[in-house]
Amino acid sequence: MRFHHYALRTERAYWQWIVRFLRHHRIPGTAGSAGWRHPRSLGITEVASFLSHLAKDRHVAASTQNQALNALVFLYGEVLHQPLGDLGTWARAERPKRLPVVLTREEVHRVLAAAEPELQLPLQLLYGSGLRLIELLRLRVKDVHLDQRFVIVRAGKGDKDRRTVLPERLVEPLRDLLRQLKIQYQADLAGGFAGVWLPHALEKKYPNAPREWAWQWLFPTAGWVCRPEESGEPRWRHHWPEEVVQRGMRRAVQKAGVAKPATPHTLRHSFATHLLESGADIRTVQELLGHQDVATTQIYTHVQSRPGIGVRSPLD
Repeated sequence: MRFHHYALRTERAYWQWIVRFLRHHRIPGTAGSAGWRHPRSLGITEVASFLSHLAKDRHVAASTQNQALNALVFLYGEVLHQPLGDLGTWARAERPKRLPVVLTREEVHRVLAAAEPELQLPLQLLYGSGLRLIELLRLRVKDVHLDQRFVIVRAGKGDKDRRTVLPERLVEPLRDLLRQLKIQYQADLAGGFAGVWLPHALEKKYPNAPREWAWQWLFPTAGWVCRPEESGEPRWRHHWPEEVVQRGMRRAVQKAGVAKPATPHTLRHSFATHLLESGADIRTVQELLGHQDVATTQIYTHVQSRPGIGVRSPLD
């Protein structure tokens, strides 16, 4: 999977589906390693049976079943070199049409105001730039262009780069943040800082890059990842874990009294919906969001506060 440049998240997801597939077909009543069957001894029939089990017994969503299918297709096609071919008939999970949760503008402002001080800027950036949570956390100093008012998302979904808008009102808060980070960065260098993680072995090509200012995280953790007194390893900084923002968003929604199951990704949905309500072209919104197909973006036309074009209810 790394040879094919798959994302680490995809690698982990595929691996757990392969394990679940093998566990499902383990010979019952056996102890230890005796009951496991090598995937070479399994095939189309067992794969179809497992996928049907997910739909009928586990009641998984269609996207979950598709992920399991993709994992097994990859296993047999790319690892074992035994392509599955036509799986025949198997139970497919239903794919009902669901509308995303979207906050009104007033609800967004209430949630952002209710957020803890250290989380207000990250949440404002999620909403103001339409970022995915992992895209926000992976932002580096070099990706934020304050003078040109845009943000560059590196290796987003589908391993694609894109540019999106940077809100005017966040320019000065971001300047202040960068000044604070610069002080911390200089202290790190003086304290034996090893650097930050770089993708695709860039640290071998550019050995000094992990310690350069441009490559530092925009939202770094407060402490070191490795401590020399404990492990003898170099000291690194990582970006915030996703749980920090997710839990902070949950607390802000509760404090704001918003009766919706809003998550950090809801701010991205709200960004797209509010742009369309303001008259933005759907192709422009598609580019800002990084959607491959405009059909994905069109879902937001169904959740606008006033759906339809100038339509009024007969009751009104």
